Order: sequence, then C-alpha cells, then structure tokens
Amino acid sequence: MGASTKEVEERDEAGNLTATYIQSQSGAGRRVDVVLPKNPYSRWTKLINSLASRHLSTTRAVIVIEQTVRPGAYELIGLIWESSSSRYQIYDSLQAFSSSIAGLLSSRAVLQGVGVGDATASPTAALLLNVVQESVGRLATILFAHKLGNSLVAECKRYRLLADIFNDAAIIIDCLSPIFPKPIRVVFLSVSSVSRAICGVAAGSSKTSLSAHFAKWGNLGELNAKDASQETVISLLGMLVGSVVVSKATSTLATWSSLILLLSIHLFANYKAVRAVRMLTLNRQRANIVLSTLIEQGKVLSPEQASKQERVFEWGGVLRWRASEITGHAQIGVKLQLLLASVAGSITVTGSIHNPIIDWEELTEVYLNEEFLLWVDARERRVLIVLKEGCTTMFQLKAWTLALMVTRRLKREKMPTSDPQGVLSLLREALDEVSGSFDGFLRQLAAAGWDVRSSALETRPGFRINAPVGQGKEYNKSKWARSREAKIGDLL
Repeated sequence: MGASTKEVEERDEAGNLTATYIQSQSGAGRRVDVVLPKNPYSRWTKLINSLASRHLSTTRAVIVIEQTVRPGAYELIGLIWESSSSRYQIYDSLQAFSSSIAGLLSSRAVLQGVGVGDATASPTAALLLNVVQESVGRLATILFAHKLGNSLVAECKRYRLLADIFNDAAIIIDCLSPIFPKPIRVVFLSVSSVSRAICGVAAGSSKTSLSAHFAKWGNLGELNAKDASQETVISLLGMLVGSVVVSKATSTLATWSSLILLLSIHLFANYKAVRAVRMLTLNRQRANIVLSTLIEQGKVLSPEQASKQERVFEWGGVLRWRASEITGHAQIGVKLQLLLASVAGSITVTGSIHNPIIDWEELTEVYLNEEFLLWVDARERRVLIVLKEGCTTMFQLKAWTLALMVTRRLKREKMPTSDPQGVLSLLREALDEVSGSFDGFLRQLAAAGWDVRSSALETRPGFRINAPVGQGKEYNKSKWARSREAKIGDLL
C-alpha cells in the first residue's frame, strides 16, 4: 500500500505561518512531522520543540514567555510582524526609552526649581505650585480635546508626532525653569504643564486609532494590555539607564548635551515610527493622493504606495493633485449659511441673503440625486461641501472627488471668476463624469485594500441639512447608497 500524507498549516492571529504539520502513513506506521517556517522566531520554536520531548512543564513555561514577549501570537501593539509594523514597533520602543531618560533630567530640574536642597524653601509653596500646574494642565486638556477632538482620529499620524514635540518642549521648559526667578518660574512650569496636557490628549487619541488599525482580529483590549506591558518594560529600562545618566551628568554642559542628544533621538524615532504606518482609511491627504492618481492614470495606489507620498504635516483642507500641485482648498460638513454667503450678492444685518449670484433652486437641482451640496469660489478655488442628513461615507468620498476634479479644471482652464453660470455648468459636467465612474472607483479602492466604509474626511464637528434626496425622474440610487448600513460587499 502506497504512502498517504495530509498537511495542516498553523497560523498566528496576525496570519503568519508558524508551523506545518505533515501526517504520513506507510507500511511502517504513522508519523507527524513538524516543519517550521524560516522566520525571526524559528529559534524560539526550535527551543520549545526540543524541550517538548523532555519536560512538558518547562515547555509550558517557555510558551507563556514566548506569548508575552513575542508579537506574533497576540499582536503586541498590533504588530502583524510585517516590515512596516516591525519598524513602527522598534522606533516606538526607542522613542519611549529616550523619553524616559530625558524625563528624569527634567524632573531633577523641577525639583531643583521648587527648592530641593534649599533650606529657605517652603513645602507649602511647592505644594501650591503643583496645584497651579495641575489646574492649568487640566483646563488645557479640556480645551484641546474640545477644539481638535474629531481631527485626532482622522490625522492620527500627525498628532502622534505632534504630541511628542509638545512633550519635548515641556522637558526643555522644565530644564530652563531653575535659572529664572520664582514668579517667572511659575509661568514657565505652567506652560510646561499645558504642553504635557496637549501631549496627553494628542498621544492618547492618536495611539488609540493606531491600535485599532493594527488590531486585525478585533482584539483591541488585548492589544492595549500588551502595549501597556511593553511600555512598562521600556520605561523601567529607561529609568535604570537614566539613573546612571543623571548621576554622571551633573554639570550644565553635560546635562544639556545629554538632553539634546536624547530629544533628537526621541523625535527622530517618532518620525520614523509614524512614517512606517500604512493607514487603510482615506483621510483628506490620502484621498487627494489616491483619487488624483486614479483619475489621471486610471490605477489605484495601495496603502503602502500612498504612505510613501504622504506628508506627516499637511495643511488642513488643502486639495493637492498627486501629492504635489495645490489646486485649491475644501471644507466638508460646513453650515449651509456659509455656502449661501459665498453665493450671496449681499447680506443684511439680520443675515438674510439678497440677490444671490446663483438661484438656490437651480443649485439644489444639480445635487438632487446626491447626499451633498457643493459650491466652489472660482476666484479663490475654495470648495464648500454641505452634507445632507444620512450622508454616507461613500457620498462624502464622492464629494471630495468632485472637489478635486473641479478645482483642478479651474486652475488649468483659468475660467473667468465673474461667470457663476459657467461655474455651475462646470459643476454639472464634473458631477456627471464622477457619477459615471465612481462605482468603479469604489470597487478598485476596496480591491486595493482601502477601507471605504470608515469616514476620515471630517476633522471638525460637522452639520447636516434636511434636504430631499433622489426625487428626480432619473434618480436610480445604488445599493450602497440606499442605507447608511450598506456593506461594500453589495457593491463588489
């Protein structure tokens, strides 16, 4: 009787192949061979397998250690252990390590500023100074979260780096504070507290978005727990090394030389970490890059390709053609009053619109079958997008595509800015062109790995208007637009 074989592949939560079990049967009997892949953890697995044949209890202990420190099994900080995620993890650990050491230098300066070692210093004064710092910092936390709450998710890479810039600014201010008189020192330490508060809000929110991006199996809670464990280990190592640095760097020159080196490493590591991330959602900048390339060349950039062209710091609302040429600016989810004011001939003291350059009914008729209204100021190439109630994420993406196309044409054709009817005709033509190809755009985007169901275009609390949608004779709403809960799978 001939030999028969059966193979079973084993993969971790990140989808990485960890082992292949081959069962074979012949006249001599049955056997199961374990074939290990060539990966960075082969030494771990070989160690476990060698121990398995000797001591079962030891094997269990090694497996527990492996699952704790190895990203492959539980997606530590969401690592799927691909090249981009591994780079993010390495740089994130490096920045946390250098920040811990720099934090010890700033703590020493603060203690010196509040009077440690000074016989005339008052504990009550130090306590009151701490109360002032905490109060100012908490007020800053509330204000900053209110001001930039929505944009922290859509622009998580920008605010992740910005958070560490504010943190480093706070460290520098703390180290400068002892050289100033006490009244000025209070101001400096309060500013430092504000910087740390902004850092806390920006880092917390952006890190949550990054964790959600890396949590491929919905294990966000476990991922955050593993991330916290890793940060604890890195901070502990930083404190141990920092204790040596603080004890050796006692002079002003040594302190500032060490501080500048550590902060430089910190910022560099953070920059490289956020550059390594490949987000799957289309925020304003990524939508500009991907959609303009799709319109011009007919091909869809993958998240990895788009991330290479992405800027960490980009102007809010800018419309940029293929990551280079600025064609205009756009605001999405604005109040209807703002759009009316842009087409008004005059505005009264009470806010009434008189003698609009475009008839209101004529404008709404153009977008009767859409879930948005759009108007462009031809002179400034500034686009205003008003969203209707129930506007889906994909209609928002459609509106942004239309804004890109219209401003591109305005810049290239140099249309007279005093011709509102010409602008309206341009909007009609561009909308017809976008509507004819947008379903295909969505299919291509989804096939390339983009998440077109998650909204990342609105960076501020938006507004919606109660306006009719789809009452025209030629209205034929697609499946994906009939319900806010429509699945992209219905389109594909």
